[in-house]
Amino acid sequence: MLPHRLVMAVFFLQPFVMGAWIPRIPQVQSALGLDHATLALALIGMPVGTLFALPVGGQLVTRFGARKIIIWGFVAYLIAVCFPVWAWDLLSLFLALAFAGASIAILELGLNVEADSVEKSSGKMIMSTCHGFWSLGMMTGSLIGAGQAFIGLAPALSLPILSAIMAVPCLWVATSLPKPLPSSEEEGPKGPRFVMPHPILLGVCLFAFGITMSEGAAADWSAIFLRDMFAAGPAIAGLGYSVFALMVSVGRFSGDYARKAIGPVMLARICAVLALIGVTILYFAPSTTIAMIGFGFLGVGVSVGFPLGVTAAASAPGRSPAVNVATLSFIALAGFLVGPPFIGFVAEATSIRIGLTLLVPMLLVSLGLTVLLKPRPASQTEMRTTAAE
Repeated sequence: MLPHRLVMAVFFLQPFVMGAWIPRIPQVQSALGLDHATLALALIGMPVGTLFALPVGGQLVTRFGARKIIIWGFVAYLIAVCFPVWAWDLLSLFLALAFAGASIAILELGLNVEADSVEKSSGKMIMSTCHGFWSLGMMTGSLIGAGQAFIGLAPALSLPILSAIMAVPCLWVATSLPKPLPSSEEEGPKGPRFVMPHPILLGVCLFAFGITMSEGAAADWSAIFLRDMFAAGPAIAGLGYSVFALMVSVGRFSGDYARKAIGPVMLARICAVLALIGVTILYFAPSTTIAMIGFGFLGVGVSVGFPLGVTAAASAPGRSPAVNVATLSFIALAGFLVGPPFIGFVAEATSIRIGLTLLVPMLLVSLGLTVLLKPRPASQTEMRTTAAE
């Protein structure tokens, strides 16, 4: 199998188990007797795990190579993602999510660096398509999770079973990735371990923060939104995220073509506006059907944001592409994981409908920063070396 096909396959397989977790969140919440605010505290566990993992993630990828990080990352991830459904109280859920967040952060960093490397070596635009396969994997996993809920399979059994099943294809595809040349694992920054990110890179990261915050909101709160607003059962509530993930996939599969046709800046602006329309529809939605349409608009709107951010970060002034992408992943995953708990706090004080409106100001910030996604000249990319010295 060609390298770019292998990378796409890894992106597709990686989120299956996490996708299956999303429809089970309301059941875990009910089983532990958590209100929205307490659940929000537990959800902070994932960003805490990310905060500990990503600062060293770029160094690990630079030292060992993305392929090794992907292989060993899968081992840790497929174990860690089972722990949240075994939680027995708030603290255990928090710690389980922290463990899962750390493993996911480093694994996905390896995936993004590998995709950028293959994109550059092959000359093919694949970043958005890779993330399209990731979204398709999330959608498939969420449908599996909703199906497991429909047949009454307990969360404590459903995720471990799925994780064990997915271990074989995930590790097989990961070990099939091409081995890097010996010199590629020696590349990387030789300067100090910490260098203040370049302002362009920081701007790209802030753009991604608003986009991934919206993704995280859909992942953590879509099922609860449909349950609270329209009394949807577990299976129907889980379909909200499936619709969102499907439309994210549609956007990402067409993203590489659109990026070539109209450029990354215009593409990002159009999508940011669609995301804002989606949030507006959700706020005024009178029924489950209209809410599903809102999740669809939101999905298309956020679809290409992170892939565009990865490409821009990898070419931004700074240190190595791995360290730049690690910085982007750190801030973007913070949006994915920190934003939803704040939405939970607002939802507990008001309603989940109002809580989702917190996405509006961050999406407006992302819209304003789209100008930073324009391709960087080669001379600016070369500044990475001098910035690290």
